[in-house]
Amino acid sequence: MDLGSLLLISGIALFVLFLILRPFFEIPADKKLISSTSETIRNDQQKSILLAERDRVLRSLQELDFDFSLGKIPEEDYPEQRNLLLRRGADVIKKMNTLSGTQTEVDAIAQVETVIEYSRADGLEKKKVTDEDAEVLALIAARRREKAEKPSSFCPQCGKPVTASDKFCAKCGKTLS
Repeated sequence: MDLGSLLLISGIALFVLFLILRPFFEIPADKKLISSTSETIRNDQQKSILLAERDRVLRSLQELDFDFSLGKIPEEDYPEQRNLLLRRGADVIKKMNTLSGTQTEVDAIAQVETVIEYSRADGLEKKKVTDEDAEVLALIAARRREKAEKPSSFCPQCGKPVTASDKFCAKCGKTLS
């Protein structure tokens, strides 16, 4: 045999060996740890854009509130501008919820209001609010508004004033009916 035929036979053998061993070295798509598809990349980009927009709207609301408290914005313009920013922030939060597939019980505008109230721009209550905390804070604010109701009756055991929405007395713990 000459050298050309040996090279041809060894090349064919290597190609056949490659075809036989290839399935052993490939990882099936369902077994891959990281599967980056264009859809997940697009979702991540959309989430990033929505988070940046939400932060921009929240900063704008904080600045608007601060400027109004300093008297830089007329009283007749303030409610209109604030409502516009609140609606824009609520739209962004709704888009984020639909993108992530979560539906919240709390109104999106109330959630924006709570985040603004919790992290004020004037530095009195400057704390970082995460996405998970925003819904909890909105629920707490709704509960506080509910508790601010005037007492409708008194506890039959200790006499402490209770509201109609109370199920238990805050002082003695008696079940209210």
